[in-house]
Amino acid sequence: MLILAPMQGLTELLFRKAYNRAFPNAFDYAVSPFLSLTHGNLKDAEKKIDDVLPWLNEGSIPVVPQLLGREKEEFVDLANRLFDLGYAEVNWNMGCPMRRVAGKHRGSGILPYPDEVQSILDYVMPRIKTKLSVKVRLGYRSPHEIDAIVPILNSYPLANVTIHPRIGKQMYSGRPDMERFAQILPAIRHRVVYNGDICSSYDYGKIRSRFPMVHDIMIGRGVLYNPLLPIEIRKRFPDDFPSDSCCGTDTGTSSHFIVSLMEDIMSLDVSQEAKIRKMKEYWCLFMKGMPGSEDYKRRVLHSADLAEVFNLILEITK
Repeated sequence: MLILAPMQGLTELLFRKAYNRAFPNAFDYAVSPFLSLTHGNLKDAEKKIDDVLPWLNEGSIPVVPQLLGREKEEFVDLANRLFDLGYAEVNWNMGCPMRRVAGKHRGSGILPYPDEVQSILDYVMPRIKTKLSVKVRLGYRSPHEIDAIVPILNSYPLANVTIHPRIGKQMYSGRPDMERFAQILPAIRHRVVYNGDICSSYDYGKIRSRFPMVHDIMIGRGVLYNPLLPIEIRKRFPDDFPSDSCCGTDTGTSSHFIVSLMEDIMSLDVSQEAKIRKMKEYWCLFMKGMPGSEDYKRRVLHSADLAEVFNLILEITK
């Protein structure tokens, strides 16, 4: 399977709908950017979880909601609310590296504390109606912190375990620690999803060749550098995907997708400043895969005028 990674502020509903419109079924499913257990009020649940509301996600990439936090009762309440909305699975974020998150024992910040992980799973697993999958890093401070986490995960009937082989302190710098990934992989009893630095079909092939037992690959920033990446992977490795797997290979181009997404941003009911920020947030990544002068592409980032930003992107992508 090819899975769209959760990237806060990027792979939200707006992106997922535009992407699936351009390239239907290129991804088998997406994991949503995290829904915080502590922000918002479950009494106003629709506002808290609007990114994954089923009636808003029609036409989008199928999505598994991701939860962030260590609050046990809130975890159960939100997971069961999502089950009632039709979701069979939720994902627990134990990978977020942001300091303000990790410092509160959330995301990858909980990995140095296996007793907390055990306590949360002991409470949550018998009480939630959904299946549970988890997304982890090798640790927060050390790549050996996962050694104490794996036996805990093995003791529960999880849907899968996604591993990003970096530590939280690294954020997204440096290289994934493939030697540590190779060491812990045989110890994990669950289906494993690999995540980290899949930016080309060659990267995908290296992982599948070295770890043939890993059939599921999660793609994050790579699809923003090259929106055609999942399609290129499916074309190059057809035996990895079901023969009836229909992918919208010829329905769009990277340029058409980017312009379509920018048009969707233009139609949002937000301020011009918010639209500019959103366009630039995406453009910082899209521009890496676009041909042309770097100085010219960077003009988008230096402009404070909405029309100019939009028109520059149209000009560069045509």
